[in-house]
Amino acid sequence: MVSDVLMSTITRVLRHTPDRLLHARRRREARTRLAARRRDSVLVICHGNICRSPFAAALLARELAPYGIPVVSAGFIGAGRPAPPEALAAAAAHDVDLSCHRSQPVLPGLVQGAGLIVVMDQTQRRAICSRFGRHPQDVVLLGDLDPAPIERRAIPDPVTRPLAEFETCYARIARCVQELVRVVTAAGR
Repeated sequence: MVSDVLMSTITRVLRHTPDRLLHARRRREARTRLAARRRDSVLVICHGNICRSPFAAALLARELAPYGIPVVSAGFIGAGRPAPPEALAAAAAHDVDLSCHRSQPVLPGLVQGAGLIVVMDQTQRRAICSRFGRHPQDVVLLGDLDPAPIERRAIPDPVTRPLAEFETCYARIARCVQELVRVVTAAGR
């Protein structure tokens, strides 16, 4: 029993070690890729398009509106679903209203028309590349832009989790979005 607990602890600690160790390098690479990307539109994607991507898209839309850059969000499952109550509450703390948001699916036209595609994890990046023929360099992992030290590269989905996890998730998304905005707007000057 003790060995199972010990192995579980070791596995948990080591699982995201590469993410922590490679974060500075990945952040530099993401910033470089962003500076070279076409930025006439942004598509933000997460799994269900009810928690992470609508919040990130709302923040980006607010910041990029003066530059005339449209931002939309989409997901891989279900259409027409609202953001959960925890998402509404956590977003409100950032002056973002998600009450009118309804999920929409990732469609070929959205993906092909996007100058910049932002995802929350590697699985989503692979899906965009394999299903829609986009090159991996065209797709940025939002977590790679985090200016703070990270525990893991992906931005975990808080759906069905307590409000505190939404707040933690949204704080990280807000940091990453600010970094993305800095790079995109600096490159456009």
